[in-house]
Amino acid sequence: MALSTLKDRVRAATQQAPALRGRLAPASVEAPHGAPATLEEAAATVEDPVQDSADAVMDWLRRYEGHVTDALPSHMAAGPFLAAVRTVLPDLRSCNPASVLQATMTAARFGLVPDGREAVITAEYGRAVFIPTYRGYIALMHRSGLVASVRVGMVYERDEYTYEPSAPSPLDFTHRQDPALTDDQRGAPLFSYAFAWFTNGSRSQVVTVNREEAEAIRDEHSRAYQEAEANGKRDSFWHTDFPAMWWKSAARQLEKVVPVSAEVRALVEADRAGEDGRVQVLHAPDPETASVDQEDAVLEAEADRAAEATEASQDQAPADLPRKRGGLKRTQPRRTTRKGRKAARAGRRG
Repeated sequence: MALSTLKDRVRAATQQAPALRGRLAPASVEAPHGAPATLEEAAATVEDPVQDSADAVMDWLRRYEGHVTDALPSHMAAGPFLAAVRTVLPDLRSCNPASVLQATMTAARFGLVPDGREAVITAEYGRAVFIPTYRGYIALMHRSGLVASVRVGMVYERDEYTYEPSAPSPLDFTHRQDPALTDDQRGAPLFSYAFAWFTNGSRSQVVTVNREEAEAIRDEHSRAYQEAEANGKRDSFWHTDFPAMWWKSAARQLEKVVPVSAEVRALVEADRAGEDGRVQVLHAPDPETASVDQEDAVLEAEADRAAEATEASQDQAPADLPRKRGGLKRTQPRRTTRKGRKAARAGRRG
């Protein structure tokens, strides 16, 4: 019988997992001497049997440490990044080593240190997954050169706010909170929101995500949440830190209304791949082309702003720009000049 929902498929998979791992698990764990020679081959082995060994995972990291270092953006030092990865390795000892490699490479290519602030690498049922936080999205938006600042927040019951999408920004949305009140005293959270200020001083559209919308995103897209529900552990980030995931949902929605770089769009795709249990590194930017893509995004955004400025002042713009020929400015419309020449020729023939 076909399984119609994601939850059904996850439940079936988790029920089969113990028996499958028992057949595949090796009697003794050895370092992966036959490790793939290329990153593509390593990513393809993400579904290999789990090896419960921190040494095996560390061996994979050592083998590909040069690849990880090369993948980092030029502004990042390799030392702090690799130190953050080594710190989290004990928590990944039950993960397939190849999945640890591809999650690490994904974090490196985006230049997000997996230290819990901008990103994390976590274990999800035998696989390592790279998860950007809402701060990671903000960091990449800043790097694009298009965004001056990003605001992500939450409105609570006792806060003061107005939301009028038809009003001009920044009057369309205001939010005031009493700094003397704790989060508990502010009441229940109503919705998260996000907006960006651009480098030219203008502000983006405000995106909002209420609780029902956040839960719909969780139920539809998070495989980790579905697995945690199916096995009763309830240990996914949606279970343990729902507010942070709610904030992140707003930050990710901001990508739809802000002219961001190709790197930010790629981060959305890599994030979704992790939620779906797919290989993430295939969506990470190529370090050799990332700078070119960023420059293209900046030029595209500048062209959009120039077009908007032209439309705003079109009542003052002339229908045709004057042309110069031989240093003399044409003062008459082209059609009138042609008629004059035609009349002159007719006069000469007469």
